[in-house]
Amino acid sequence: MALDDNWFTEPDRDIAMSLRITKKLHEEQTPYQKIEIFETTGFGNLMVIDGFVMLTGRDNFIYHEMMSHPVLYSHNAPKNVVIIGGGDCGTLREVLKHDEVEKATQVDIDERVTRLSEQYFPELCDANDDPRAELLFDDGIQYIKDAEPGSIDVIIVDSTDPVGPAEGLFSADFYRDCVKALGSDGLLVQQSESPLLHTDSILRPMHDSMRMTGFIDALTMHFPQPTYPSGWWTCTIASRDAPVSFLREEAAEEIPFVTHYYNAAIHRAAGATPEFFRRKLFA
Repeated sequence: MALDDNWFTEPDRDIAMSLRITKKLHEEQTPYQKIEIFETTGFGNLMVIDGFVMLTGRDNFIYHEMMSHPVLYSHNAPKNVVIIGGGDCGTLREVLKHDEVEKATQVDIDERVTRLSEQYFPELCDANDDPRAELLFDDGIQYIKDAEPGSIDVIIVDSTDPVGPAEGLFSADFYRDCVKALGSDGLLVQQSESPLLHTDSILRPMHDSMRMTGFIDALTMHFPQPTYPSGWWTCTIASRDAPVSFLREEAAEEIPFVTHYYNAAIHRAAGATPEFFRRKLFA
């Protein structure tokens, strides 16, 4: 991370993403990570954790919708949803747009992410008082390990990059515990970084670990994310019992709530596998 002439810059290998900032709104070191909030000229407020862009007010809707709606429309009856991470509450907000969800539990280790989101990104926290929502500030890895077997329909891993507190969320042990916690036809979705930059280091090991630990299928979905490295991001859906498929496609054609990016056509297109990625993934 660099601050120079009112620009915040996040470098990643041979590429960097910069946002023009007008001022720093907040900075603190929590027991887990360093959190900074900036005001930008064109992307609203910016949250940075340990030097990495987490979200902006302008483009977060793409990520939050793609982390929520594809997996929920790929499950026949997603009643009990657990979000690991997701402290900014944007994914929780999207999950609770689905009337069929009876309970959504968000487990983030750092309460300060949520409290700062309530202050600087209040639009993401609209569903925090929904009676179906439960906000826990605890270790998500341990929560899944302790979950009653077969008790969860969908697990959403909305984590930071696989360093620091989030590193264990990309491990075989964690996936094995997820398989145990998921019920029949249960699904896991996890943010899986950029295929342009991280196929060899993150995506291929993720697919291998998911299958090795009991998931029978995994599908990576692609979408733009302008303020993340390379601007090309993914989430990966893993299925416990059946091939990943768009089970409630008809329902998604007539979404009963407002979205800004997701629709049924986007869902179908996002699951297509680019050729270079297919070759690398299955080499």
